[in-house]
Amino acid sequence: MVNSSQFPYFILTAYLDMGYLKYLYFVIVLFLYIVIVFANAFLIVTICMKRSLHEPMYVFLCSLLVNQLYGSAGLFPFLLLQIPSDTHTISRSMCFLQIYCLYTYASVEFCNLAVMSYDRYLAICCPLHYKARLTSNKVALLIALIWLYSLIKFIIPLCLNLRLTLCGNVTDRLYCHNYHVVKLACSVTTVNNIYGLFATFLTVFVPLIPILFSYIKILRVCVVGSKETRQKAVSTCTPHIASLINFSFGCCFEIFQSRFNMTGVPRIIRIVLSLYFLTIQPIFNPIIYGLRLSKIRQMCRNQFCCQKL
Repeated sequence: MVNSSQFPYFILTAYLDMGYLKYLYFVIVLFLYIVIVFANAFLIVTICMKRSLHEPMYVFLCSLLVNQLYGSAGLFPFLLLQIPSDTHTISRSMCFLQIYCLYTYASVEFCNLAVMSYDRYLAICCPLHYKARLTSNKVALLIALIWLYSLIKFIIPLCLNLRLTLCGNVTDRLYCHNYHVVKLACSVTTVNNIYGLFATFLTVFVPLIPILFSYIKILRVCVVGSKETRQKAVSTCTPHIASLINFSFGCCFEIFQSRFNMTGVPRIIRIVLSLYFLTIQPIFNPIIYGLRLSKIRQMCRNQFCCQKL
């Protein structure tokens, strides 16, 4: 049996032979990363600087945007190093660090979206009790719980992976993926597989409970409520629903691709969709929230107008 210590790095074979086009792809990825950092950082600074935006909805949004920067930092610098390189390898320690970063990013994203749905439920269904139920201390506690829950939860699979004995170091991926590393093991992986499914359940389905509860309640209020209530629900819930659907689509494909045989799907499509939830979501959220939420849109407009003056 080959010991995993004999493999100090992993070889990523999903990178196609791009020739001189690799420099074009490098520029595209670099531009996308700059846009993501600027867009998310700009909204974070706007929310932090403007006291009128120090409301629960915008504080939760700020946490969501910080998570976009966190997840992007786990992928884009790595891609920028790999694309122009002729050898696509990653050290063992960096591989596990990337797995931890990307998985916690996904968990924080879903949990944050779940808390934001609860915030919308209180604002629309219980407007008179909104401030009493979501005080600044409760908002800070919820955000802290979201991050601590996600960061601690994925320490267990990380430790389970580190103890595995690997029989290979070649994986058909653009970046490190937990399940694909487990498949390289020649030791028993039953515990890893069981906890992997359990962690997926905790990450995806547990946050769905408050999301479904909140939107069922909101839908009931909209059906029997006034036109003003329906307009408020549509204007504030549309960005959240769009963000949730967009992220869920990307994550579902990544889960299916990891667990099932997707060789029937063209390789280039698999590559693009494997990056979807890590590249599109961080640029989608600033755009959709910046355009749809009137307060943020007005603040951003004022910022640009002041700079021009």
